[in-house]
Amino acid sequence: MKVGDAIAEVLRREGVEIVIGYPVNHVLEYAAMAGIRPIVVRQERTGLHMADAISRLTSGRKLGVFVMQSGPGTENSYGAIAQAYSESVPVLVMPGGYARRLAHVGANYNASRSMRDVTKSAEPIVFSADIPSIFRRAFSRLRNGRGGPVLVEIPNDIWGEEVADPLAYHPVVATRYGPDLEAVSSAVDALLAAEAPVIYAGQGIHYAEAWPQLKALAERLAIPVCTSLEGKSAFPEDHPLALGSGGAAIPKTVRHFLDGADVIFGIGCSFTETAFGVQMPAGKTVIHATLDPDHINKDYEAAFALVGDAGLTLDAVLAELDRRDVKARPLSHVADEIAHIRAGWLAEWMPKLTSSETPLSPYRVLWDLQNTVDPETTIITHDAGSPRDQLSPFWVTKAPLTYIGWGKTTQLGYGLGLAMGAKLACPDKLCINVWGDAAIGFTGMDFETAVRERIPILSILLNNFSMAMELPIMQVSTEKYRATDISGNYADFAKSLGGYGERVSEPSEIVPAIRRAIEQTRKGVPALLEFITSQELALSKFPVSAGPRQ
Repeated sequence: MKVGDAIAEVLRREGVEIVIGYPVNHVLEYAAMAGIRPIVVRQERTGLHMADAISRLTSGRKLGVFVMQSGPGTENSYGAIAQAYSESVPVLVMPGGYARRLAHVGANYNASRSMRDVTKSAEPIVFSADIPSIFRRAFSRLRNGRGGPVLVEIPNDIWGEEVADPLAYHPVVATRYGPDLEAVSSAVDALLAAEAPVIYAGQGIHYAEAWPQLKALAERLAIPVCTSLEGKSAFPEDHPLALGSGGAAIPKTVRHFLDGADVIFGIGCSFTETAFGVQMPAGKTVIHATLDPDHINKDYEAAFALVGDAGLTLDAVLAELDRRDVKARPLSHVADEIAHIRAGWLAEWMPKLTSSETPLSPYRVLWDLQNTVDPETTIITHDAGSPRDQLSPFWVTKAPLTYIGWGKTTQLGYGLGLAMGAKLACPDKLCINVWGDAAIGFTGMDFETAVRERIPILSILLNNFSMAMELPIMQVSTEKYRATDISGNYADFAKSLGGYGERVSEPSEIVPAIRRAIEQTRKGVPALLEFITSQELALSKFPVSAGPRQ
């Protein structure tokens, strides 16, 4: 068989159902011939973001795959690959490469060399006979250990070569590993002795599908649970022990309980110190349970370390509690404190969440959105900047994998591709991206991809005609040259691309417009609602716990 047939057959055997890409990359055509759906995007970043979401929402079982042409297409993809790397998302990336005799010559862009710092591995195909071995290594890295993109570069002069038939390739095994049981016993000692423990859960819970074990542990020991932004929806946020999720902007419950904790049990998280994550308070006893041993003591000192799959780790902790015959603790005292703190915090914010002012408060738009959709059958994601910080503290998730949180490298425009990939992975869900008028400038043309490829998502656009987050730091530029101003009619833009578009400026029209747009998605039409909002700063750089900034 030809090289392209062999690659497509590998993908088929590994359960790949969709290949996303931008031509010319011949994998798209060979995949189609093998019965794998090709999706062509308008620009590379969005396609990679779509593949990213497919991997996230299937817990890595159905891996996202992206292909692109050599040279410019590969160069354009770098940022999205770096984003997946920072978020530990397993994605197979197959760029075209220059002919082997030119791959290391002059200014020719060599992906397998240039992208090693943002991939788990980057390997070129040099000999067609090595295809089974190369893809065996690639899929083994994708399915084992900490997630991250894996790159296989396909030289442009190799497509005409033959590969042995029948193809000597079998789907790779996926393995899990668990923690040292002595370390588990020590960690349980610390949890049982703690007076005010808190669980901080990350996206490792999602990949391990360890949602039941996390809930069981929290309820057994009456421990409040908060999540990282990437881990949001790992614990039901309507649960009496839920504190909410952390990011640059966080609910007051998260800050209150973390600051008052004596023991913090981080499970399925990296504890990466980032401006878009939760700042861990000093002086706490930290139990760090993570898949990647390189994360231990990376940013925060760990008193106890449990290295392994989050599900196996929680299983071991629960088994140790069983062995000791530890009875379930009453929840009421902790639950009452959480409810009291949350009620006071929400009371501070309710004037913004229910504001009838015009231009619209973005908080009112998102509050009405949450109270209109069914959170359990909705997958929502934010974009970088204000939309992330206006959405994440207040959106209450009730079911796993209903929120795609992210933030370490914060690419503008990321949310559109995530919503499209979510719809491909979960066609029965309402899939929403929330973005601003800056973010749409980066990836907006791929709304046409949603139309053309029949991917009926709902885009919520918050348009304040400004780069609002930059206003405090570009005051002179704005006043003298209007440098932060942005313009556009994005509802008309959506309609011009064949989708449904509607501009909303009155508070009374928020909910009716959302309902009309949802009905369009049910008919298979992508919808974009453009809400004209105030130039209100999200509080990512200010203390959200203190209430609205005056």
